[in-house]
Amino acid sequence: MEFGKFRLLIWVISTMCLIKCSIQFQPIDNYLLDCGSTTNSSIRDRVFLADTSDYHFLSNPEQESVSASNSQPISSIYGSSLYRTARIVNKTSNYTFSINQHGRHFIRLYFFPFPLNAGTYNLSTARFSVSAHGFTLLRNFQPDSTPVVKEYSLNITSDELVLTFTPSPNSFAFLNALEVISHPDELIPITAKAVELPRNHHNLMTQALQTVFRVNMGNQTVLPDNDTLWRHWYPDGTFMKYNNLVQFVSNITAVNYTTGDPAFDIAPLSVYGTATKLNTQYNPSALLNNTWSFNVAPGFSYLVRFHFCDIIERPPSQLMLNIYLNSMSVAKDLNLGEEMPNVWGAPFYLDAVTKLNGNGILNVSIGTSLAFGSYPESILNGLEILKISDSNGILEDGATGVNSSTSRSNSKILVIIVSACGAVFVLVLLGCMFFVINRRNRRKRKSSNEEYFTTNGTKENDENTLFSRSKMGYRFPLGAVIEATDRFSESLVIGIGGFGKVYKGILSDGTIVAVKRGAPQSHQGVSEFQTEIEMLSQFRHRHLVSLIGYCDEKNELIIIYEYMENGTLKNHLYGSDLPKLNWKQRLEIAIGSARGLHYLHTSSQLAIIHRDVKSANILLDENMMAKVADFGLSKIGPDLDKTHVSTAVKGSFGYLDPEYMTRQQLTEKSDVYSFGVVMFEILCGRPVIDPSRPRGMVSLVEWVNEWRKRGELEKVFDPFLVGKMKMESVRKYVEIGEKCLAENGVDRPTMGDVLWNLECALQLEGSEVKSPRVESDSGVGVSSTGFNEGSVGDFVGVSMSRVFSEMVKGEEGEMR
Repeated sequence: MEFGKFRLLIWVISTMCLIKCSIQFQPIDNYLLDCGSTTNSSIRDRVFLADTSDYHFLSNPEQESVSASNSQPISSIYGSSLYRTARIVNKTSNYTFSINQHGRHFIRLYFFPFPLNAGTYNLSTARFSVSAHGFTLLRNFQPDSTPVVKEYSLNITSDELVLTFTPSPNSFAFLNALEVISHPDELIPITAKAVELPRNHHNLMTQALQTVFRVNMGNQTVLPDNDTLWRHWYPDGTFMKYNNLVQFVSNITAVNYTTGDPAFDIAPLSVYGTATKLNTQYNPSALLNNTWSFNVAPGFSYLVRFHFCDIIERPPSQLMLNIYLNSMSVAKDLNLGEEMPNVWGAPFYLDAVTKLNGNGILNVSIGTSLAFGSYPESILNGLEILKISDSNGILEDGATGVNSSTSRSNSKILVIIVSACGAVFVLVLLGCMFFVINRRNRRKRKSSNEEYFTTNGTKENDENTLFSRSKMGYRFPLGAVIEATDRFSESLVIGIGGFGKVYKGILSDGTIVAVKRGAPQSHQGVSEFQTEIEMLSQFRHRHLVSLIGYCDEKNELIIIYEYMENGTLKNHLYGSDLPKLNWKQRLEIAIGSARGLHYLHTSSQLAIIHRDVKSANILLDENMMAKVADFGLSKIGPDLDKTHVSTAVKGSFGYLDPEYMTRQQLTEKSDVYSFGVVMFEILCGRPVIDPSRPRGMVSLVEWVNEWRKRGELEKVFDPFLVGKMKMESVRKYVEIGEKCLAENGVDRPTMGDVLWNLECALQLEGSEVKSPRVESDSGVGVSSTGFNEGSVGDFVGVSMSRVFSEMVKGEEGEMR
């Protein structure tokens, strides 16, 4: 009787776990489309809407749809009805979805080239590319003859997701169904450590990922119905290298989710409740490995997630594991008892990143360890392998992807045979013809360059060009820009400003660039376009965004810059889901921006005044180094015998120098005022103008001044920073920020003074600032950071303009 009660209790606990698992996650964004269908489809309590409905997700709803005959057998775990219709795309078309919750989303694409009874299409010959949010999900893709689901995870940071289908030349695209579903952000880690030396951390927040394998150990399938995120887990038996060494076990009731671990969404109960373990009954003391082998595309990095849950009853001793990816160690003597907070049956997962080269074989091994008297056994419950987008934002290429592995292998064999047979002939032929071909190619290149570009990049004999042959910078033909941006695809838009949209582009040599295209209705026109090109052509500095080229062909005004991986400072301070910057990071960004502006003000005989300094014009590269951008409003400063330049007021509201606004007198101190606003924007983590706030708090500057007068400036600090800054550093920072915001320009410091004090603030925070050593006015060597806390006060009020002017010259060796 007691045993019956115990079994009933176990059944109740298990049922409650299953119920909790089934209701754990409800996606905010949940788009399910049955493409090409005229009616909605219900698949296991999930309703897929017909994309011909009134929801208008597709940019070209007049595109054709096709369907399979009712007699056509289709077998698929995802529901055969989804594979009986398809949307045909003959030209570039977009599916557009409103995003209600920024963050990670699944994109699932369903493909099956079913035979048609009649018509002009053969789906098996389709070849096309798919892109979304600046990433190429599929390129030159040709679906296999069986139903397949391609699954991706993208971090969506905009209010719209545009999924673009682009047919290859002389071909078409098709799609059977698709899903766009928000999923918990914790499903994908922000960073993960590489197994190769040095063990660098990979930033995954800005990367797209593709699910390559999702495997459930214990050799059991987990269908999407039994996963809160509708994922499919394949059995591991087909991937095992040595089946005779393992045992498949199942113990669902042992899984313990009571520790607060978010594992319900990380992996379902049916994954953690099954496992593949090493069979140690023959030789318990042997150090053996369980190994699974996977074919993956070489040349990519992969996020590999190991799922563990100790569901096996054993003697009371530690279970320790050695984990390997190919020959590289992921973890040595991993103590599951410590990782699972000493709770038997608690789920645990481990992430690692590895780069695959060579033959594209990824071996995953879980080995036994006898360290500290541990029990000689290995166990694994689940495994996920996700491909990480490469530096060009590409995830799968039809020429190198997994789908073409067989044909690629056959091609390699054929190439080897042909090469071996004809090697001597080819070498002799090349030796005889090399000189002639080389001279001919040089003549062709010279002719081509003379036709399209002069030696400084300007098109020759083009009367429409805006720049003389003396101007720097490379003039790109419009065709090259169109190709780089996939015909200005909306999916590649990374920003929108007063001049127009900014696109992520890839040049023919693989260089990733930012392409700013002037909009016809833009208030900023030819003069601003010319100004920015001319300014950026003259100056190269590590804290100024570099110009790569421009295009002024066929009424297009296009500027091409270096691509800045981490976007704008503004987006890292507020208005996005990006991780918060700590105080040291903010100081370093302020210092980098100040260096760029100081260089503009002092690098030539006449100062260059930026005139539009704001957080949106400070960009961050992959290393979070700040670079000043957008020089369309820049102005050459006053002559040496004048104090200012009289000019119409231009700039951004909230950042404008009040003296410049009232008198229309522009000086470099106008940039200093704007930079002061940015400094408090950095400190407070809020917009400069925020109409949603109560009266008195709308303007950041007025709000800061009010609390400063009360002597309670800490009231305006970004709550994220409170308690995480050294007050000596903050006081130095606030002191120079207040001086920047002085009403009269003459009372404001120079950018050199600002830079000096910011480096003092960073020094006080506890970071060393590396700067060139220069000579002081007295001839004594002075380092910009060569002081301690006790000597900081000695420098207050001392102008460092001359010192930093010399530093700028010293940095010229580091300029691009």
